[in-house]
Amino acid sequence: MAMSTTSRCVLLLFLVGLAARAASGVIDGLLPNGNFEQGPTKSQLNGSRVMSPHAIPSWEISGFVEYIESGQQLGDMILPVPEGSRAVRLGNNASIRQKLVGLTRRTYYSITFCAARTCAQAEKVRVSVVPDSGVLPIQTVYTSSGWDCYSWAFKAKHTTAWLSIDDPDAEDDPACGPLIDSVAIKALHHPSHTKTDSMLKNGDFEEGPYIFPNFPWGVLVPPITEDENSPLPEWTIMSDTKVLKFVDAEHFKVPQGKYAVELVAGRETALVQEVRTTPGRSYKMSFAVGDAGNGCQGSLVVEAYAAQGKVQVPYESQGTGGHKRAELEFAAADKVTRVVFQSMNYLMKPDGTLCGPVLDDISLVPLPKKHRRLFL
Repeated sequence: MAMSTTSRCVLLLFLVGLAARAASGVIDGLLPNGNFEQGPTKSQLNGSRVMSPHAIPSWEISGFVEYIESGQQLGDMILPVPEGSRAVRLGNNASIRQKLVGLTRRTYYSITFCAARTCAQAEKVRVSVVPDSGVLPIQTVYTSSGWDCYSWAFKAKHTTAWLSIDDPDAEDDPACGPLIDSVAIKALHHPSHTKTDSMLKNGDFEEGPYIFPNFPWGVLVPPITEDENSPLPEWTIMSDTKVLKFVDAEHFKVPQGKYAVELVAGRETALVQEVRTTPGRSYKMSFAVGDAGNGCQGSLVVEAYAAQGKVQVPYESQGTGGHKRAELEFAAADKVTRVVFQSMNYLMKPDGTLCGPVLDDISLVPLPKKHRRLFL
């Protein structure tokens, strides 16, 4: 039977769609078998330990790697799994790796993965895409489930690369180590500006790491000491070991758009961006401060400063959402001005996990020159 014109058109569009998908390279979302639901056969396991390097489809393993099922008991500890029913645990000298294909050279990518510690208080996870690597501390837990999702960014040097996740520390018990689940990738785009009249880039935080749609706790963004590329384009997180949280409107109250950041670590973390300015020229920065509607109650205070200007913005939170606008006017002292945001207080939700104010919709504009003398 001859194919109709309509059928031929549909087939052509389908093939064009497939070609575009292939040409686009890496697709945002879960890596192949990124949730480890496809596992080893029984013959490839010794108890829960994986005995073959290629036993977990799409992954290559080395060292003491265990294949964990949700609810599995370790001593007096029951191991949960955040999504699906399976995860892996990295013991001594253990690593998992997957080959990333279809990368675009000189493009930035963010890896999102979820992790939970089991034995040690000071467990760490190392993420590597050669030549970049970062060691992410996971001793501070930001969710009541014990699982947190972390992000880490790299710049692609080639069209293919090996992503490796491992436990950099050796424990007394070779089976001790972090649980890993749900590994995803996302291409990052560095926007020129968030608004036509704003000098700041990504001030609305609409560009950031991948957030799993079924996970209600956001994604942690590491400090520059652990990741110089930053999964939050144009912004730098200044801290020794603490993070900030990237949150979405699907699970949190967000002042504007689809995404915002929650300052969960008090004064231990600062959010920073540098912007070109004219010395002596006056500027106005405006932004939204509120709560994420996640039960974080109490006195939230965000401090913002740039050049010699500083403002503290209080917000009394009932933990049910809401925000208010704030402004800071300052005069630039140099050709480059550093804009900084911090949470002044440490707060906890009723479940004992850290929380803080939500920050969003930041813009920076020059004021008319007649304002200049007010700040000199």
